Amino acid sequence: MKKLILFLLTALLFVNFAHTQGCIVVRNISGFGQYNLTDNAFSASDWQLNINSRYFKAWRDFKETKDQETPEQDRSIIRSFSVDMTISKLLKYGWSMDLSLPLAANSRSADKEHGGVGTPRHTTHSFGVGDIRFTVYKWLLTPSVSQKGNIQLGLGIKLPTGDYKYQDYFYKNDTTKILAPVNASIALGDGGTGVITEVNAFYLFSTSISFYGNFYYLINPRDHNGVSTTTWRTPTPLQIMTGGDVYSVPDVYSIRSGLYYNLRKVSFSAGVRDEGVPFHDLFGGSDGLRRPGHNLSFEPGIIYKMKRTSLYVYVPAIIARKIRQDPSDAKATEITGVYRMGTGGSGDYQVFAGVLFKL
Repeated sequence: MKKLILFLLTALLFVNFAHTQGCIVVRNISGFGQYNLTDNAFSASDWQLNINSRYFKAWRDFKETKDQETPEQDRSIIRSFSVDMTISKLLKYGWSMDLSLPLAANSRSADKEHGGVGTPRHTTHSFGVGDIRFTVYKWLLTPSVSQKGNIQLGLGIKLPTGDYKYQDYFYKNDTTKILAPVNASIALGDGGTGVITEVNAFYLFSTSISFYGNFYYLINPRDHNGVSTTTWRTPTPLQIMTGGDVYSVPDVYSIRSGLYYNLRKVSFSAGVRDEGVPFHDLFGGSDGLRRPGHNLSFEPGIIYKMKRTSLYVYVPAIIARKIRQDPSDAKATEITGVYRMGTGGSGDYQVFAGVLFKL
C-alpha cells in the first residue's frame, strides 16, 4: 500500500504541474523498456530494439478552445510521418540506457505563406534525421519477479542534430519562387540542446489489470534559434520589437497514464495523453514565436506479444485542446493596447504503430 500511495502522489504532482502549463507537439510512444506490461515481468534480455512509427495530421485552427473554422481553401494542412529507432542496453540493478534516432518526412500545404490568402496553394516538405536523444534510466526498487509496482527515473540529453533551418521553395506568385526555411511545424529539429527528464511507473492491481504512467519533460534552455517566422517576407517593426520575427526553442512535456488489461498474449490499454508547450521555459529565455497550449487525448492501444517480439498500436483521439497567447503576442498587446493572438494548428487523432525486439 505504501508503494501505491507513493506512486499516486508522484503521478498527481506531475499531472498538476504539466497541465497548468499549456501545445501542439507530438512525442512518439517510448516503448515498454525494461518492464513488459504484457506478462508483468522484467526483461532478461541484454539488448532491445524499439521501432516506433507515428502519423499525425493537423488542419484545424484554434484560439484558446475555439475552432476558428478557417475556410477550407485557406487552411494550413500539416502531415507528419516519423520513425523512432531506439536501442536499449539493459544493465544490472535496474539501470538501462537508451539511444534514439528519429527520422521524419513532413509536409505543409498552405496559401498564406506563399502568395497570400486566396492565392494558389503550394506545399513545402522536409525529410531527414531529427534530434537524437540519449537517456539513462534507473528503477527506484531493484527489479524482482514479486514486485507489484515500481517507479523509474530517467535523465538524458537531446542533441540539436535535426535541421532546424531546413529550406524549401516558397511561391511569391506563379512565376517566382524563393528558397527559405520551412515553418517550424515541419522543421526536423528546434536548434536547442535539451535536458530530458522522465518518470515511468506501474502498479499491478491483479494478474490481469495494471496501472501505467509515463511522464516526460524536455528542458530547452536556448532562447530562440534565429530562424525567421516570416519566410521570404520582411518582418514588421512590431514583430522585431516583440521577438515574433524568430522561432522560440520551447520546453515540451508529455503525460500518459491509464490501465492495461492483460491476456496471455494480448494486452489492451485505455488511458489519457496530454502533451504541450508551456508559456515560459523552466530555464533560459522564452522569447520568439511559440504556440503554448496542450492537446488532451483519449488513448486506446493494443499489444500483441510473441516470444521475443511485441507488436503494438495506439490511436490517441483528441478530446480537448487549448491554444494560449504566446509571449511575443503578449508583448505586442502591451505595446499597442490591442489584444493579439495567433492561431495554433490541431488535428483530431494520431496513429502510433511499432515493434519491440528482444535481442
